[in-house]
Amino acid sequence: MHFFDSYLDRPYHCAPMSTTRMPTRVEPYRLAASAERLEGDLPLDEMPRLADLIGPQTGTCHAVLTFGIDAQRRHYIEGQAEARVMMPCLRCLQPMPVTLDSSILLGMVTDESLSSRLPREYDPLVVGHDERLDLIPVIEEELLLALPQAIYHEEGECAVSRDELSSGELPDEQVTTNPFSALAALKDKH
Repeated sequence: MHFFDSYLDRPYHCAPMSTTRMPTRVEPYRLAASAERLEGDLPLDEMPRLADLIGPQTGTCHAVLTFGIDAQRRHYIEGQAEARVMMPCLRCLQPMPVTLDSSILLGMVTDESLSSRLPREYDPLVVGHDERLDLIPVIEEELLLALPQAIYHEEGECAVSRDELSSGELPDEQVTTNPFSALAALKDKH
């Protein structure tokens, strides 16, 4: 009996899957015309705006991008970008891993004024017909939009305990006078 992965008692050993680096500059209209699909990794350390917000990063962002033309003859880029980054916990300020995941749907336009003609589901991407597109800033923008507003370690994993977060006893309820009570009294007289 033979199986797909063996032959005469010699098992087939496949090579480990390798990660491929995605090209950083592309001709998007040409790729859309031929309905191309790109998949690969982009270096996080080449994304300065991301580093400005959450600190320097190592590793890569894995992206899958499909270029195409829709039924209304609009050129688009659709895909997914995922990266594992380190962000500071807002309680203890220690770094913690966070996975950023972004769905991408970009409508390519040659001029900013044409952006308003795109359907709502498309985010506009201004790029001329003969221009090459640098993918790193495009993917970086998508990752920036995927950043969580606030992150915290789980309570048991954080270097700062719940007790350290409290600022002491709550004061007894104090009776305060309303500064407008004098006005209310004048109003009642008239």
